[in-house]
Amino acid sequence: MAKYFPATSEVFQALGDPTRCAIVSALGHGEQSVSALAAPFDMALPSFMKHLAVLERCGLIRTSKLGRTRTCELVPDGLTQAGQWLASQRAMWEKRSDRMANFVENLHVEEQTHGKRRRRS
Repeated sequence: MAKYFPATSEVFQALGDPTRCAIVSALGHGEQSVSALAAPFDMALPSFMKHLAVLERCGLIRTSKLGRTRTCELVPDGLTQAGQWLASQRAMWEKRSDRMANFVENLHVEEQTHGKRRRRS
């Protein structure tokens, strides 16, 4: 059984929401104030803040407050563990796919070889 990483699970759960994905995407262009981030979304600010709290708890964003302005920034390392998990999954499935392709190729060669022998008899 594969190792279970709670942080990875939390990142995927956080990114499973389209609003939070959009927030992470927007922060990929640079830090922004909460009001600027919230502007495109049709929801009350307290609801939007809950999305930010989820992203901050799982380590995808960091917030800071200067005066009355709260600013959010992306924490790129927050995606690292999830990226590593995806890479390991991809490598595993590529190996399985390669083994399957080799098996099918070998089976085809065997069928060709055995088919030719039978015809000659």
